[in-house]
Amino acid sequence: MGPMTDQALVLFSGGQDSTVCLAWALDRYEHVETVGFDYGQRHGVELQARQAVRARIAREYPKWAARLGEDHMLDIRSFGALGETAMTTERAIEFTEKGLPSTYVPGRNLVFLTYAAAFADRRRLNVLVGGMCETDFSGYPDCRRQTLDAMETALNLGMQQTFRIETPLMWLTKAQTWALANGLGGESLVAITVEESHTCYLGERGTLHAWGHGCGTCPACELRKTGFEAWEAGGRPALDS
Repeated sequence: MGPMTDQALVLFSGGQDSTVCLAWALDRYEHVETVGFDYGQRHGVELQARQAVRARIAREYPKWAARLGEDHMLDIRSFGALGETAMTTERAIEFTEKGLPSTYVPGRNLVFLTYAAAFADRRRLNVLVGGMCETDFSGYPDCRRQTLDAMETALNLGMQQTFRIETPLMWLTKAQTWALANGLGGESLVAITVEESHTCYLGERGTLHAWGHGCGTCPACELRKTGFEAWEAGGRPALDS
């Protein structure tokens, strides 16, 4: 690649939010790569969903396919083992003494962004895109824009770079995230999100509900289901990107 320009690296889990973020980035940047993280998550099936989402987007959106670059997977299982949370061990999903759900992995987004920035530096990509959100975020402190602004500053100081951390979903509800998918790619992108992406913390891929695969009861499923139903009740509007 030549001199660094606005080219993006999407933190891509294979879930609903990162699927919409990938479409958002492809709609804006001439070159977009994706990076995933294997941190020993119980819902490791999302790592398989990543490839299904990428393949269908490339097949159904030729313009985006021309912009879609390589996919990368980083193994950070040693980090995931530190927290012993409900995301990485077989334990109940409940609220901790801090008032946070036991699915909270301390510092996860900070670690993701550090790895992503180091990788982006090598790949000469200057925009990091993540699905962090303050509206439907289960109280995770590393999803707040204030946290990400501080992280952006630290990364740029520490790497002598000019990274931008873009969070297109930061102020959207889950219903608005469905609307954004519709605005970016129409019903085809909604279908890809429903059928291919994976959000369920328990890794359930059996029944395909109207809103997607999942157990329907874990916090991730409840957010996704409630958001989809609210979007449908509003007439399935499209949200301008």
